[in-house]
Amino acid sequence: MMRNLVEGALSGVLATAAMSAVMLAGDRAGLMGEHPPKRIARAMLPGHRHRPKPGEGALGAVAHFAFGAACGALFAVAVDGRESRLPLGVVYGLAIWAVSYQGWVPGLGIMPPAHRDRPGRQAVMVAGHVVYGTTLLLVLNRLHRDDRRSHDSGHDDRSSRYPHHDWVMAT
Repeated sequence: MMRNLVEGALSGVLATAAMSAVMLAGDRAGLMGEHPPKRIARAMLPGHRHRPKPGEGALGAVAHFAFGAACGALFAVAVDGRESRLPLGVVYGLAIWAVSYQGWVPGLGIMPPAHRDRPGRQAVMVAGHVVYGTTLLLVLNRLHRDDRRSHDSGHDDRSSRYPHHDWVMAT
């Protein structure tokens, strides 16, 4: 279970990075307005929940990656080392979007529900969550395959996954 949690968290961080690239592209296209992680961080910081606050951008980014890691770990525990098909990742990403942007985010009064939000932002967020789920599944499947290969061959194959591993172990 610990390996699933760690590999899921790592996969979640990488998937969040891919999702963030989609969000930045949407921002450059003028579709985003304020990014949801920043608005969520603003609402959680002391003071008026809708007024800009120092550090909200950095806190939003850290929270976004932490949430992505946690969702990745949860997914990895749920699939328990089994290789999964791509639709499962897409559905998982869209479920996170739905629970967040139709559920707890508007429920806490941070943003309007998706159907009342800025259409461009929600299109980008849906695309971003599809990318998140897809990337999460692909990375996790790769890690699981490497784990099985290493287990089947009877040796630790981390050096193929982490090319600098031998150098680190030698120092």
